[in-house]
Amino acid sequence: MENEFERIKRLPPYVFSEVNSLKAKLRSAGKDIIDFGMGNPDMPTPEHIRRKLQETVDKPGTGRYSSSKGIPGLRKAQAKYYKRRFNVSLDPETEVIVTLGSKEGLANLAQAITSPGDIILTPNPSYPIHPYGFIIAGASLRHLTAMDEGIFNQELFLEKLDRSIRHSVPSPKAIIVSFPSNPTAQIVDLGFYEEVVKIGIKYNTYILSDLAYAEIYYDNNPPPSILQVKNAKKIAVEFTSLSKTYSMAGWRIGFAVGNKSLISALTRIKSYLDYGAFTPIQVAAAAALNGPQDCVSEIRNTYKKRRDVLISSMSRSGWIIPEPKASMFAWAPIPKLFQKKGSLGFAKDLMLKASVAVAPGLAFGEYGEGYVRIGLVENEHRIRQAAKNVKKLLG
Repeated sequence: MENEFERIKRLPPYVFSEVNSLKAKLRSAGKDIIDFGMGNPDMPTPEHIRRKLQETVDKPGTGRYSSSKGIPGLRKAQAKYYKRRFNVSLDPETEVIVTLGSKEGLANLAQAITSPGDIILTPNPSYPIHPYGFIIAGASLRHLTAMDEGIFNQELFLEKLDRSIRHSVPSPKAIIVSFPSNPTAQIVDLGFYEEVVKIGIKYNTYILSDLAYAEIYYDNNPPPSILQVKNAKKIAVEFTSLSKTYSMAGWRIGFAVGNKSLISALTRIKSYLDYGAFTPIQVAAAAALNGPQDCVSEIRNTYKKRRDVLISSMSRSGWIIPEPKASMFAWAPIPKLFQKKGSLGFAKDLMLKASVAVAPGLAFGEYGEGYVRIGLVENEHRIRQAAKNVKKLLG
């Protein structure tokens, strides 16, 4: 009997597992690891959101099954958020669905719309669920890279995108875009989305936009939504999440909004797979979206302070890291002294010799090699200590 299954065979070795195993081994030996490896928010969920959860959980009937597409109040709250933030109108009944985090939504949409052999265009480097959700669903991938020494080139990406679709047989089912980007922290303007929508409509190709870091930005220039583009809803769906905006990662609340056909497909497949998030969590999520938004600014400012400390302290240690304009990550080139070791080798050295954990760029695709991702998930004191440790490593 075979001991490996076809879908599992299609997945490459999970690079993170090597780093995580080493981290666990060192911690079990009593070593204090300063962990920038996972984008796991360390700040508490704002009090008024926690209070709404506590208040709701004691009401009769809250332990019953919920709705797989999300309770009406939460879908309405997300529609109001899009109107308030992007001036985009959404029908909560047909254009909004609640997901168990944006990751689950992307993976299940892949299952809903993909047939074996379908072609999907995805950036590289990329957040792993973008390519691998579709690989699991049986798709074939075409990677698009447009990074020039760590900087995203919008014009080059659009040129490659158009060329890839023209020369693809069969025509691609979907294009994935994700800005602010995880892992590279790159941002785009509305003009970029206008061109992507033109291309998608021209070739009848769906666009899947991941906007998980919509509210984590640092230069008073909020990231746009692809749905702000005229006619975008004809072909586009967008995923967002409360994980980073409200420090609610473990609550697993996200959304997909936009194109009715895609939302309908995702709604139908989710109806077979889950009953939605625990109702009190959804009620608290609606309170997050409808309530005071000062907490969002506070969380954003905390990440900005950490970013500034990281860039300045690492620079004094001899590691020059470009300043990210958005997201909770920095995309850092490997110091020259360690470039021959590659991103995985450098990440291991950082842990073993400097007690600092980062994510190797290779984990996000072959074009992520030469970089590591640093999550802003340790406080300023710990960031400064990490810089001191790195300084010793760099000599």
